[in-house]
Amino acid sequence: MVENTPLDIEEIVRDSFDENETEQLAERLEELEPEEIAFALEAMPLEQRLSTWLTLSNEQQIESLTYMRVDARVNIFKQLDTDQLQTLVAEIDVDDLIELLDELPDHIYQYACSRLDLQEKQWLDQALTYDEEQCGRYADHDVLILSKNAKVRDAVRLFTKLEEDAEYQEALFVVDRTGRYVGLLHGIRLLGKPNHLPVVGLIDDEAPVVRGAMDLDEGSDMVARSGYSALAVLDDEDKLLGRLSIGEALENVRRSLESQFMHTAGLGEEEDLFAPVIQSAKRRALWLGINLLTAFLAAWTIGLFEATLQQVVALAVLMPIVASMGGIAGSQTLTLIIRGLALGQITPQTYWTLFRKELSVGAMNGVLWALVIAGTTYLWFGDWIIAAVIAMAIVINISVAALSGVVIPVWLEKAKIDPALSGSVILTTVTDVIGFFAFLGLGSLFLL
Repeated sequence: MVENTPLDIEEIVRDSFDENETEQLAERLEELEPEEIAFALEAMPLEQRLSTWLTLSNEQQIESLTYMRVDARVNIFKQLDTDQLQTLVAEIDVDDLIELLDELPDHIYQYACSRLDLQEKQWLDQALTYDEEQCGRYADHDVLILSKNAKVRDAVRLFTKLEEDAEYQEALFVVDRTGRYVGLLHGIRLLGKPNHLPVVGLIDDEAPVVRGAMDLDEGSDMVARSGYSALAVLDDEDKLLGRLSIGEALENVRRSLESQFMHTAGLGEEEDLFAPVIQSAKRRALWLGINLLTAFLAAWTIGLFEATLQQVVALAVLMPIVASMGGIAGSQTLTLIIRGLALGQITPQTYWTLFRKELSVGAMNGVLWALVIAGTTYLWFGDWIIAAVIAMAIVINISVAALSGVVIPVWLEKAKIDPALSGSVILTTVTDVIGFFAFLGLGSLFLL
């Protein structure tokens, strides 16, 4: 694999704008791995992306598409006519077709299916019995399969047929005559063994297996932790569906982490950097609208204390401090809990422990920073009552924010709602409303 620094990618993107660099650009792209080509293409505006992608070979075009975000490849498909799309999928591999089928126009998908042989059609039908979040959907069929009645010479013969660029093929997948999985046979175990020796005694039947119905994140995590370069994917009857390789597993883990990061801003992980303006605006408008409703709720809370603010202007000056401190404290807890939920580290047995721990952390930090803010407020306004009011409000809001950071994501997960997508919006509303209510309520009580 050729190493490419970010500067190399930047140069490729710049060269994509220069018609005189077309031939050289194609040569440079030939040196890149498919995922690097996809990364470079996604860094280009739509016009340059298409013209650069068209310089690739048919195989590279398909491989790079499978590594691109959904939005990015949809935007390429939209710019191709029917003849170009048919040429693209004419010889497509069934595994690549499964990856792209949701974005391909229906008539092109049907055309691609008509080009598959009987075995590939069976694989496709098998994959479509699983949904988009299950391992069985993406089981790789590029596997070396051996009968458990075979001899060492049969296993060696399979390995010798491997192409030079074959990946994650250190082991054979052994099945019985009905297609049921028996175990793995590592190539290293064949060294020095007589050709006539049955392979059944060399099988590693302790290797973990991935179930087709298993969540893709769970299966990917299993492969990443297994120590094997690939694990078998089995159906409910223990028949071999294919494999999940370490390369695919790590790519799934990366996508999952990126998804969590994007969801914190109300965006999907498939968002294209150069998506059309209207498309991007529509996607972001929803969460802006939701945020507007929460902002009105906070504003309504402030409006309840309009008389207090008119008489004690200092409270209006200090209000953002209360909301900000609560928001930051809550976000820290929220991020920690969402990570724990994603990694499966949080269970019903640990909820109460986390609840008490975060309450203690919130109270401790609340008291510490309440004293700092109270001292600063007294030096600023020379009024110890205002200083005491903001100190009490800070303690209340940071403590409530810490508790909310635990309760909100746990509740959202039980409600089958992604905590990373909506947790921060709800948390901001809670800390704003509680912070303003506590601060202005205490101000009305002690200052008027």
